Amino acid sequence: MNSSSKAYNSVLIIQTAFIGDAVLATTLLESLYKDNPFLRIDILVRKGNESLFDGHPYLNKILIWDKKKGKYKNLFSLLFQIRLQKYDAVINLQRFGSTGFLTAFSGSKMKVGFDKNPFGFLFNKKIPHNITEGFHEVDRNFELIAWLTDKKIRRPRLYPTIRNNARIARYINKPYICIAPNSVWYTKQYPEHKWIELIHSLPDSFMIYLLGAPADKTSCERIRQQLQNRGIVVLAGELSFLDSAALMESAVMNYVNDSAPMHIASAMNAPVTAVYCSTIPAFGFGPLSERSFIIQTNENLACRPCGLHGKLACPEGHFKCAETISTDQLRTF
Repeated sequence: MNSSSKAYNSVLIIQTAFIGDAVLATTLLESLYKDNPFLRIDILVRKGNESLFDGHPYLNKILIWDKKKGKYKNLFSLLFQIRLQKYDAVINLQRFGSTGFLTAFSGSKMKVGFDKNPFGFLFNKKIPHNITEGFHEVDRNFELIAWLTDKKIRRPRLYPTIRNNARIARYINKPYICIAPNSVWYTKQYPEHKWIELIHSLPDSFMIYLLGAPADKTSCERIRQQLQNRGIVVLAGELSFLDSAALMESAVMNYVNDSAPMHIASAMNAPVTAVYCSTIPAFGFGPLSERSFIIQTNENLACRPCGLHGKLACPEGHFKCAETISTDQLRTF
């Protein structure tokens, strides 16, 4: 146990961004608990992401911020809850003012966050947030707790429960492949017709499960309808996050975009093939599974990457970063 951690009994981790960010935050839960099993660890996430942590063995409490209804009213309610808990340390993984506000006025004796946060001047420790090649997001996040732990970075991890495994039991009685074809951002999303090409090239002996959120169901159905002679089941909107994690763990391969399902696969150490369209792995959000493959265009496109995050449309109108990826590149097993 790190000598610094002995002085701390309770820690709050703040990560209210998207699903993938919440999954990557689990690396801190792993490191903090393994260093000090007696530490009380709570986490604050946005409403909708809390089910990622159902039954998590290292968590004491999950705080939830509803950003859609009464966002700022709920923010002040959260601050009241946080102050009542009297945390020894608050660790903020975000660079936005709202979570910086919660951190700065948490009443904690140790407030830690990135130096780019607008409230960073009120933190006890401000850590540089650098996006450099070879430095993963889990490395950036770990810098926030390196002073507190045994200085060992651990893989993100999710913990599907017995109920989650029971729900997916009927799907794992023959070899299967999972595909999560969608993304919140258009330019991060490998096109539907390219996914259809890939599925058409896969051996008929594999079942194909299409994963995603309820909003992805229509797209997945379109893919299935184009391949009616294949064994394809649309599970988008049918499975919880942890159900999907349990299913991905035993897949022959998981095909994903640069999006949340990639991080869920990493958290299960599941085999994964990640397709990068407009973004690049050098941003630090690559797959972490022991068996992982990164697929991207072989063309030298001056317009790529077009930003740190995805866009709603290709700025150039041609989407070559996706269209120039061949099906042969995705044959990774």
